[in-house]
Amino acid sequence: MKKILLLSAMFMAFVSLSNAQIKTPPASPLCKINQEVGLIKVDVEYSRPSAKGRRIFGELVPFGQMWRTGANASTKITLSDDAMIGGAAIKKGTYAIYATPGEKDWTIIIYKNTEFWGVPGDQFKEEDVAAKFTASAYALRDYVETLTLTFANLRNNGADLELIWENTRVVIPITVDTDGKVMSTIKSTMAGPAAGDYYSAARYYYEEKKDLNTALEWVDKSLEKGGEKFWILRLKGNILSDLGRYKDAVATFEKSTALAVKEGNTDYPRMNEKSIADAKKRM
Repeated sequence: MKKILLLSAMFMAFVSLSNAQIKTPPASPLCKINQEVGLIKVDVEYSRPSAKGRRIFGELVPFGQMWRTGANASTKITLSDDAMIGGAAIKKGTYAIYATPGEKDWTIIIYKNTEFWGVPGDQFKEEDVAAKFTASAYALRDYVETLTLTFANLRNNGADLELIWENTRVVIPITVDTDGKVMSTIKSTMAGPAAGDYYSAARYYYEEKKDLNTALEWVDKSLEKGGEKFWILRLKGNILSDLGRYKDAVATFEKSTALAVKEGNTDYPRMNEKSIADAKKRM
């Protein structure tokens, strides 16, 4: 019995040891940074190797060969809206950042396929290149032990994504259309509510039986701003009916029907026909 208990204890200890996991710090820790640039959000995800006494550019990272701009999986950049990177137009989305370092200039590639663990190699496709441009490499006086990507020179219309390691700094310019977005917002805001806003407000007032005169005013504003639409005219007809203006309601329903038929809609003519008959009975 003692032997059985001893063997059982030894077996459990063996299983426990075999399932144990020893955690150590990663050689190149994962880093995620995000930055608001103008009116968009830019996220960067990369792994950060350290020099550890090695010469980096020209040896560990050879000149003239594509590099993942980090360690482990490809470095990724995510744009919440369209932007310009290195002077090239980039649609919102997530991209890999690759670089081919040189002694003075680097070639930067913004790549659509983000699934590679490292560089694409033989699977590289030109059609997946979203942007390709040259960036200058600057010498740093102070030594930087660990690869660092950071945002600098923040402006209303852009920022610089800087790659810094060893004694080298490379600048990747990002430009955003802040002025266009702000001016568009100013224009639409100063112009007042849009046609759809007036329609939604008028419909709510009609359905909740609030101030129907105000609802009529708003539905007219919607038609004025957005043009005549058969569904908006039907709402106006319903409001006129509830206000007891049956003759005007009939004319409005008829106009709604004509537009609906022109656009191939069959539901609104049927509803309008019933509403017209009801309004005529009350006239």
